[in-house]
Order: sequence, then structure tokens, then C-alpha cells
Amino acid sequence: MAKSGSLSIRVVEGRALPAKDVSGSSDPYCLVKVDDEVVARTATIWRSLSPFWGEEYTVHLPLDFHHLAFYVLDEDTVGHDDTIGKISLSKEAITADPRGIDSWINLSRVDPDAEVQGEVCLVVQLLEDARGRCLRCHVRQARDLAPRDISGTSDPFARVFWGNHSLETSTIKKTRFPHWDEVLELREAPGTMSPLRVELWDWDMVGKNDFLGMVEFTPQTLQQKPPNGWFRLLPFPRAEESGGSLGALRLKVRLTEDRVLPSQYYQALMELLLESVQGPAEVGVAAGAPPGLLGLGCSSSPVGMREFFCFGGPGSPVGSPIPAQEDTASPLAVLEELASGDCRQDLATKLVKLFLGRGLAGPFLDYLTRREVARTNDPNTLFRSNSLASKSMEQFMKLVGMRYLHEVLRPVISRIFEEKKYMELDPCKMDLNRSRRISFKGAPTEEQVRETSLGLLTGYLGSIVDAIVSSVGRCPIALRLAFKQLQRCVEKRFPRAEHQDVKYLATSGFLFLRFFAPAILTPKLFDLRDHHADPQTSRSLLLLAKAVQSIGNLGQQLGQGKEQWLAPLHPFLLQSISRVRDFLDQLVDVDGDEESGGSACVLVQPSTIVREGFLLKRKEEPAGLATRFAFKKRYFRLSGQDLSYSKTPEWQVHSSIPLSCIRAVERVDEGAFQLPHVMQVVTQDGTGLPHTTYLQCKNVNDLNQWLSALRKASAPNQDKLSACHPGAFRSGRWTCCLQAERSAAGCSRTHSAVTLGDWSDPLDPDAEAQVVYRQLLLGRDQLRLKLLEDSSLDIAPEADSGNDSEACAEVLAQQRTAITRLLQVLEDLEQAHEEFQRRGQGQMAL
Repeated sequence: MAKSGSLSIRVVEGRALPAKDVSGSSDPYCLVKVDDEVVARTATIWRSLSPFWGEEYTVHLPLDFHHLAFYVLDEDTVGHDDTIGKISLSKEAITADPRGIDSWINLSRVDPDAEVQGEVCLVVQLLEDARGRCLRCHVRQARDLAPRDISGTSDPFARVFWGNHSLETSTIKKTRFPHWDEVLELREAPGTMSPLRVELWDWDMVGKNDFLGMVEFTPQTLQQKPPNGWFRLLPFPRAEESGGSLGALRLKVRLTEDRVLPSQYYQALMELLLESVQGPAEVGVAAGAPPGLLGLGCSSSPVGMREFFCFGGPGSPVGSPIPAQEDTASPLAVLEELASGDCRQDLATKLVKLFLGRGLAGPFLDYLTRREVARTNDPNTLFRSNSLASKSMEQFMKLVGMRYLHEVLRPVISRIFEEKKYMELDPCKMDLNRSRRISFKGAPTEEQVRETSLGLLTGYLGSIVDAIVSSVGRCPIALRLAFKQLQRCVEKRFPRAEHQDVKYLATSGFLFLRFFAPAILTPKLFDLRDHHADPQTSRSLLLLAKAVQSIGNLGQQLGQGKEQWLAPLHPFLLQSISRVRDFLDQLVDVDGDEESGGSACVLVQPSTIVREGFLLKRKEEPAGLATRFAFKKRYFRLSGQDLSYSKTPEWQVHSSIPLSCIRAVERVDEGAFQLPHVMQVVTQDGTGLPHTTYLQCKNVNDLNQWLSALRKASAPNQDKLSACHPGAFRSGRWTCCLQAERSAAGCSRTHSAVTLGDWSDPLDPDAEAQVVYRQLLLGRDQLRLKLLEDSSLDIAPEADSGNDSEACAEVLAQQRTAITRLLQVLEDLEQAHEEFQRRGQGQMAL
């Protein structure tokens, strides 16, 4: 049974931060660490004591992680950044509430004695003789200790306390991975036994020694189960600070931990979900068959449910729609009713991936679309809520169309960031002094600023619209077929002439309002940029996003509302709307037979480029070169097959590293080359010999994204390394642990399970089914209550009841059947989890 865990993190904002600059302000940013490893860095918010970040991260990680920390720092152009404060959350604190943490938390002072990390390996024996007790403590080694010296290393030694006695090991210079292999013996007179405490310190020639961490064992532990193995270092116990003087952060953190059962245990749940979109006759084949191509045709309705759908298949004749009645009796319909707003997006993501893995994303979206359309009477409100249908289509666009989005918008977005033009149409926000520095001689008037801004905005908007309307051929076939079926359903529900725009609005509402416009507004969240925009660029992006939203609304709300200052843009927007209509017509002009894309089991095909960009690569065994000359700039591309690189993006000659050869992808200590943001890719060739490639990234976020992408791409590989060297082999020894053998075993654990969640995460049907099971489990009481309510509504047919009562009775019977089957599936899965948990506890006891 596999185990998985993920942290959903949102760094929202800060307040009342202290001023660190002479100007009376600060330039704050936030570092996010999981078990002392940096996994994310927010953007710097310049000149603000109440910064708003709004950045979200999903971190996949092993179940044995201990704590999460947030460090707020003030960025300085010259010198080191100033530390403002930190927030540390233990795993127990995060899981205390199943909904996670969503609150303001005060920052506390960063105490060097509390900044400990790493583990120590000990073997303890307790002996007794005529002279009393003897404790033998074998201090073997330590790993991943905190760097206390300016060189990025430490000079560690261990001090052992037992009763009134203490002994010290020797000091190992310049390493965070010391090997002592020393046995210290301490004696204690008969009587009450004392606890054992082992402290690690960094030796300093000048000044006091620096604390590195400690472990402590009670007398009961020493007698019953003497320590033998690796133990996590802890800080000195200290009183909790009241906090508040350093400001506070608003954080949202939720930990999801699950033990995923083997596939066969989810078979019954899968059959119920598939039955909602396929019908019982087809489920037996689909649930057990290997995934095929991505199906995006119109699905058949479940047996007994056809009369509650108002649309037929692709070949249905166009005419007056059957009176719309919402399907409320299928398992998927019941599941949607149980999903609250908070978890609906996560559930939508998992369901889309689940049906993608079965090649049934099209029928799934079609089913949800028909439910949504059936319950909608006012076409102006269609798909405007955060229903499961809206969230599922939104997640489907991100999963299938993210590379398409990058191809369309990245050139324009990059140009906006690089040119940094001042644009403003709102008179209340115009800064005439700033615009004077940019383009005018003397003091500009408000009208001059407006005209210049209008020209810049229409120029950028023209590039954006041109890129979108000319992108039909690059849009994934799966996405085009989904939009085609969406338009078909909407057109049949609202066939009248006054509703002729509704089919366009339904498609543009997703593509423009939920895809293009949000990506323009916050490019970093869509991986279009590595950093958030500065305030001036952010304002320009907001104006452009508003314009794109107006185009997506087909100009229906132009001139309405409070933003009348956008009126100068209206002529351009109205000219663009006709082009967008033509684009939407071309987008859905696609045949189901044209679909190609290979297996639905993967979102990233082998030829697809997952990540690319310039990195600095260390030369092979550079002889006599200074470190800064040993790294050369190369352009890297990561695909589903290999990691290739060349001198420039256009260079025809490529070298490559097959993904199947990768055994580890890890960070490298800064002290190894005296360079930051270095990672290593450890490979193994056909002869079994290891080889390490060192790559330097441009910043910590770039490093994290490359680490995550490479780890996910090489995840299926067997024989992964459990340990490696975070240093480099230079001058005849490893810089990390000082071992003289190049083939020496790794001194630090690898972190292959730590990755950042994004659109390219591989499909995992079992893990996704487990999330659906958890959602149903949370709503089990609601299901039981619903079953009791339906059972009490025993409708007795009357002579004049007609067909309505019969239809209502049939729907209630189908609801009872679906709920009963879901409850049975929940009971079976719960028993399976309990059985696997008992087995795991039995194995641990052995």
C-alpha cells in the first residue's frame, strides 16, 4: 500500500511588519521551508509594511516530515538581507483541524539556538557491575547539520551528559556531515537513574561555541529500549513568545495524508462513477480495461436516466428542447451535492484526472455540462458559479491546455515585463510625475498621459488578440472537442434567436474569463514568469486583463458600471469582438476523428517539452580552472524522454541524459563550489558506474522548479539512490563529509518524494480515487440522512396522479439505490483501510 502526502500552502499577506530600511519601510519576501529545506520563495513586495502576496504552492512530500516554517526577510540591494521573523508550524499543529490552518499568526524572533536541523546516529548500551551503572554511548556520525560558519559549514563536536558526568568527542573541522565513531563511557552511582542528553556544538576559536541541536532520552527508554539508530536533533526547550511586535502573516495551510490501496480495492467506486457518464452496459468493460485514447464524444445516459437529459448525442436533430430536468440520482450527482465550496476545486481536479486516466474526460465533462445547463433558466448566469461543472472545465483547461497558453501569451507577457511602460487611464490613479520621466518634455497633461497610455494598451492588446485568434491550430484537439460539445449542449438548451450569443459566451467565459485573463493578471501563477510583477507592471497587466475580460464577454457590459474611464478602449474592443466570434467558430470546427495524442495515461507525451531554459553546467572534470570558469551557460530542455542541452536554443547539436538513467536529483551545498542554487543529477550508465552532472540555476525558485520537474520525470525509475553526497569530490575528498574515497556511500538522504504540484503531475488513478473516497467519507452522515428522508417519502400513486408522480417516484428510487451503493462502497473501503493498517502495525511490531 503506497503512502502519499501533500501540503497546500497559501501565503496571503502580512501586516504591521517592522521597518528595516532608513526610509521607514521594508521590502519583504517570504521563504517557505519544509524540514529546513527551502521549497518556495515569494516575490519581494517593495516599500511595504503590509505586503500582499497571494501565492499558492502544493508540495508533495513523504509522510515523515516534521515541521513547516515561514521566514520573512527584508531584501537589501547591498549586503545581506535582514531577517524580520519566522513562523514555525509542527505537523501536529497543522493536522489538529482537518480543515487545516486559515488565520493570522504572529511572527516570532529568530533565535539561533532554535535554528537546528539534521540527525545524529547513536548506539547506547546500559551495563551494570559491582561499581554501579555504566553507560556506553557510541557516537557514530551526524548529517545535515546547520551551517554556523561563514564558509557554509561547521566544526561539530558532541557532548554527552549523564547524571553529574559529561564527556566530549573530538572536533571534526569544516563539515556538516561529521564521522566520529567514538565510544564514550560514563558511570553513575547506584540510585535513581538520570536521563541521557547528547548535545552537538560548533566549535569556534573566537567567541562562544554555537549550538547545533540535542537529543534526550528518559531513564525508562534507556532501560527498556536503548537508543540505536538515527535521531532528529531538537532545540533547547524555551518559553513561547507572546509575539505581535514583529507583525503577523495570514496563512492557509492544509495537510493531506493518505494511504493509497491497491487498484482492485477502488474497482467498485470506479464502476459507480463511470456508470454516471457511460451507463451500466459499458461500465464493466471500461472499469477493467486499460485506458485508451481520450474520449471526447457525447456520452450515452445511464439506463433509466435518459428522460432526465434534455439533449441527445451528436447526431440528434435540432429542434425545440425537451423540458430540462436535472439529473439528481446518479452517484456523481450525489457526490457533487456533498462537495463543499472549499474542497470542490480539489475534487474537480481529481475527478478530471481520474476520467482522463480512463480516456473518458469528454463524457465526464459532457455529463456535468448537461447537469449545469439543465438547472439553468437564465442564460446570463450560465457557468458563472463555482459549480463542479465550472471547476472541472477550468481544471481540464489547465491540465490539457497549459502549454498552449504558454505558446500564445508568453511572448507578449515577456515584452510587457521587459519594457516596463507606464500605462494608466483612470484619472484617480494617474501619476503625472512618473509619466514625465518616461516620455514628455516638461510637465505632461492628463490628456497627454491618457493618449500615450491608450496607444500602448491598444498595441499590447492587439498583440494579445492576434496571438489568440491565430492559435486555432495550436489548441489541443481534446480542448476543442470539449468546447464543441459545450456549444452543442448550450445551443440546444437556448435555441431562440435572442440567445444566439449564449453558445459563444459559454465558451469564451471559460477560455477568456477563466484562462487567458487570469494568466495575464498573474503570470507567475500560470508559470509564465518566475516572479510577480512590480507595482507598475502589475497595474498594466490589470488593465489588459480587464480589456480581455470585456472581449470575452463579447462587449455586453461595455459602458456599464463604475469604470467609465475605460471608454477610450471601447472602439478597439468592439473591433476585436467580431474576430473573437470567428475564432470561436473555427475552434469548434473539428472532427472527433481528428483526435490524436496517444495514451490517456499521461498528460505529458514523451516528445513534449516540460521545462526549458538556460542553466550553468559544470565542465567535466575541469583541471586547474577556477570555479567561476568551470561552469558554462547551456540551454536545457526537459522532455518525457531525456534532459538535453546545447549552446543556444537554435543550436542543432544536442547532448542528452536519458531519464531512465537518472538515480537522484538533489541540491548541492553552497560551499561545494562557493556558488548558490546548484543541483546535481546523478546518473548510472550501462556499466553501473555513477556519474554526476552539476547545474547552477538563476535563483531559488528556478532551482526548486527544476528539481521538482526532474524528480517527477524520473519517478518511475527503479534503483533510486537512498543517499548521496550534497557536496563535490574535489582535491581528493568529498567537501561534505570529508571522505577520501570517491565511491564512498552518500552521507545525506535523498528527497525524491519532495516535489511541487503543477499541471504536469503524472496521473495516478488510485490516488485520485482515494481523494474521492475521502470526500464521500466526510459526507457519509449526510448520505445516511438523505437515505432516511427519501425512505420516508413513500409516494402512494393516486388515480389522478398522472406521469409526474410516477417519474418522481422513479427518481427517488434511483437516488436511494445510488446512495445505498455508495454507502456499501464506503464501508468496504473503510474495512480495507483498517485491515492494511493492522498489517502495518503488525510489521512495525516485528
